[in-house]
Amino acid sequence: MRNTAELRDVILDAARTEFARYGLAGARVDRIAKSAHASKERLYAHFGDKEALFRQVVAADSAKFFSAVAVRPDAVAEFAGDLHDLATNHPEPFRMITWARLEGIPLEEPQLEGRSVRERDTAAIVAAQAAGHVDPRWDPWELLILMFGIGMARASWPQADPGDADTHANAHGRAAAVEAAARILAPRPD
Repeated sequence: MRNTAELRDVILDAARTEFARYGLAGARVDRIAKSAHASKERLYAHFGDKEALFRQVVAADSAKFFSAVAVRPDAVAEFAGDLHDLATNHPEPFRMITWARLEGIPLEEPQLEGRSVRERDTAAIVAAQAAGHVDPRWDPWELLILMFGIGMARASWPQADPGDADTHANAHGRAAAVEAAARILAPRPD
């Protein structure tokens, strides 16, 4: 018999799969419960309602997503490549964040080690600007948003790329993201 923590983890995993595929509106609690080999009553006892369960999955996935990538002051352009790799190899967290946004569910800003992701990454951009690696005319927050967009562009494309499973195509996509980011970041002469 599973203990409470094990059951909770199994339910979260089943919910992640269901929500990533169908979003909040299309997900069904009975399918989540069946996949987790748990009753709907146990699911509701642990998480309250379907939206609360969705929020917990999104929060966990967001934390996992943002702990896997971070801006480095000496390699800001690589952030776009790291995002590309993450979206290509582990698309579920990005998919969950997208579902939340589509369904109008406000998300808490991810916190890691007592600091917001925005603070962590904009501080790295400020350091890169101070070191002369990044054009200082950029607003760090706006630049972070642009780097995110560049890195996630391929994952945001409407049709699946038939080359997504191709290692060469993925490497090419990563290189393109890093190159595009590097061109935007490059300090310009006054």
